[in-house]
Amino acid sequence: MIIGFGFGNPLTSILMLLATSLISYFLFRLLRRNHPEQKPTRAQLRQYYYEQRRQAREYAAQYDLTDEEIERKLDEQLGKELN
Repeated sequence: MIIGFGFGNPLTSILMLLATSLISYFLFRLLRRNHPEQKPTRAQLRQYYYEQRRQAREYAAQYDLTDEEIERKLDEQLGKELN
């Protein structure tokens, strides 16, 4: 998000808008860079989905479950792993 303020004659107003917008942008970047949460990479997402598919096949072979029941079991297991 970029916030800018400008008052006075048009040239001063534009310069103030640019200056405050740049300050806002750099503050945003500084705060965002220190944010610990990172997006998962393609390889991590691929590995996650492959693991989910493997577990779903195991559940389907081991139990006579519907797709909804398998999805619920996987969500419960993921919830236990995250806690």
